[in-house]
Amino acid sequence: MSPSDTERRQRAADKISRLCAEPRDLVSLWQETTEVLIGAVPHYWTPCYYTLDPASLLMTSHFHQGMAEFPREWLVSEYYEDDVNQLADVARSTSGIATLHEATGGDPSNSPRWHRNLAMGGDQELVTRLRTRSGQVWGALALYREPGAPVFDEAEKSFVRAVAPVLAEGARAALLLGQARQPDFTDSPGLLILDRDGNVESTTPGVDRWLSELPDGDWDSGRLPPSVLTLAGRTLRAAEHPERGDITVVRVLSRTGTWVVLHGACLDSVRDRRVAVIIEPAGPGRLYPLLMSAYGLTEREKDVTRLVLRGASTSEIAAGLVLSAHTVQQHLKSIFDKTGVHSRRDLVGKVFFAHYEPRLRDNERRALDDLPLRGEPWLP
Repeated sequence: MSPSDTERRQRAADKISRLCAEPRDLVSLWQETTEVLIGAVPHYWTPCYYTLDPASLLMTSHFHQGMAEFPREWLVSEYYEDDVNQLADVARSTSGIATLHEATGGDPSNSPRWHRNLAMGGDQELVTRLRTRSGQVWGALALYREPGAPVFDEAEKSFVRAVAPVLAEGARAALLLGQARQPDFTDSPGLLILDRDGNVESTTPGVDRWLSELPDGDWDSGRLPPSVLTLAGRTLRAAEHPERGDITVVRVLSRTGTWVVLHGACLDSVRDRRVAVIIEPAGPGRLYPLLMSAYGLTEREKDVTRLVLRGASTSEIAAGLVLSAHTVQQHLKSIFDKTGVHSRRDLVGKVFFAHYEPRLRDNERRALDDLPLRGEPWLP
């Protein structure tokens, strides 16, 4: 007797949880996830995976087997044209999932996105955000079906929603591990590997600086901070039950008064497990220094710009920053003047093509060269 759809999807969800709990490079994670998804949610050709910068919801990479380069005209459509099912819109939506046919009331013929998909052989499109349980969006997943195929049903959409946070955590860990192992700048994450008894097996260069900032540790004498040991213990316990999707993340106030985030993940799924602990600064990544260095925005203008990039309306920006709508409009006028644009859409497009498309193209080359992908915008 063949297993029921429910049993098959549960096994797929468990497998995805195991894959995401065993840190690996991002491309490998997407490749292995693809093999699992086809049995749970039948689809045309292959999924399209995206990473998004959680500070801006702008695209930093894509992975679509058989498409090594994302067409530039598709990026122009994504960031300059009005359409449905755009990544940032789905990422900001209440449900975090949308199909092209639902978004167009069953008639997608007026959607440029649908015509583009159809030219590639795909009729239906399902897009879901990859958002961690802590609320950060790290990517998106798109699945397609050919003309004449059944529509994505509620059970399939429910499965995709259920595994999306797990995939988000897996993508986040893969990006952090890659950046820690091959850092590009001085505030890159630090990585240390511990055995199951809490002994240090290896570290990346500069991790001692991170550890020295954590309370109650003494790296010179070999005493790890309690926050690191506690996180390692939680990570090992969570690995015993990967189906629960436990998140091993802690936020620690450093000795210098700034917040630091620690992430834990098991490197092995069997005996003699080891724990990877990744340490990074809390905050919106590289977006803030980018906006300051490139455009000379004030602190408040940077806050407004970040929300504009995420698709927030004037009223949402005003509520989020506790400003009047008039003050928001004044900030927008100054931002437009400094960046040389005339509208919010132009601002989004300018920031993407100046600082995110170069990162996306760099990640395309990295994928071909078997190098770790990067999740932050491009800083020349």
